[in-house]
This record gives sequence, structure tokens and C-alpha cells, in this order.
Amino acid sequence: MRRALPVSWRALAGDFLMPHIYLFLAAAIALAVTPGPGMFYVVGRTWAAGKGDGLASSFGTMLGGFVHVAACVIGVSALVMASATAFSALKIVGGLYLIYLGIQTFRVASREEMAMPDEGRAGWMRAFRQGVVVEATNPKSAAFFLAFIPQFIRVEAGHVALQFLVLGVISVLLNTGADLLAVMGAAKLHERFLHRPSLFRRLRQGSGILMASLGVGLLAARRG
Repeated sequence: MRRALPVSWRALAGDFLMPHIYLFLAAAIALAVTPGPGMFYVVGRTWAAGKGDGLASSFGTMLGGFVHVAACVIGVSALVMASATAFSALKIVGGLYLIYLGIQTFRVASREEMAMPDEGRAGWMRAFRQGVVVEATNPKSAAFFLAFIPQFIRVEAGHVALQFLVLGVISVLLNTGADLLAVMGAAKLHERFLHRPSLFRRLRQGSGILMASLGVGLLAARRG
């Protein structure tokens, strides 16, 4: 005989997940496919170093997104957003790191040698780690989760932390899916320009400028 779900879990499944989840999915999908800093970053990495780096960066930003979700659940992000000092420190670290990556990418693209080094797993792991750092140190991501997800939480259903966790994970996965599609499209453009040295150089330099610009934008971010 199947055990009955506890009343609180029935409330969570009935009052929150259905049909309320459909409104959340519609909004989350619309936001996921709208180009933003995360998508621009992984596209820039793809243009700079190829599809492997782009995919690794996407999974890195996914893990960084999960960091924000976990931080929101335990209240850390709320404290960061409430503290001017903590917010400023986080955005300075994240912004300077993006600017550093952009400058490095531009410098490498400006060299004479246009062949892309096949770094294999080591290069992908570095791209993955950089993606984690870029996303985890972005206070705008914390602000997004704190502003967006609570609108879809049903307090009367109980298990507020669990609701936030479920919605946060879904949001991160949708964003990652959109990023992966963007990477695949950017990779085709990257391969097309690979055999045209002058255009390829400009493409890679542009990706460096794009990443540095994202860093400058992050430094200019203000608390909501």
C-alpha cells in the first residue's frame, strides 16, 4: 500500500508546484533566452578559444549559479545585498577578474600565431574554474535570484527554503541550456573564421573586449 504524503508535502505539490510552476517556467524561460552577461561571457570564451572552452565555461557558470542559489537559501546573499561593503568587495573582485581575462584574451589574439592550441582537459578545466569564479563573484546574479524567485514562492505551502532551492535550480538549468545553445552557434562562427586569419584575429580581440566590458559593467553595478 502506498504511503500517503504528509500534509505539508501535499500542499507543496498541489498548491505550489501545480499549476503555479507553469507561470514560473514561462518567466524563467523568457529570461534564460534573453542575452545577458552570462551568455555574452560564454560566447566570448567560445570565440576566444573554441567550443571546448565555451562548453566548459557554461558548466562553470552553472556551478557558480548553484553557489548563488545555495547562498540565497541560507541567507548569505541577502546579507551581501544589504551590506554596501560586502557588495562592493564582491563586485570589485568579479569585475577586475573579468577585465583581467579580457585583457589576456586580447593580448593572446594579437600575437602572430593564429593556430588554436589544443590544451585538452587542462584547458577545459581552467575554463571551467574561471566560469565558476566569474559567476560566483557576480553580485547581480545574487540580486536576480533574490528579486525574481521570491515572487513565485507560496508561503502558505510551507517549506519556503525548499521552494527557493527547487526554483533556483530550475532557473540555473534553464540559463545553462540557453548558454549551451549560444555556445554551439558561436562555435560554428568560430570555425568559419578559423581559416581567415585577419577576421579570426579580430573576432578573438572582440571577445576580449567583450569580457573586459562585462567587467567594467560589473564594477559600475549598484545595489538595488
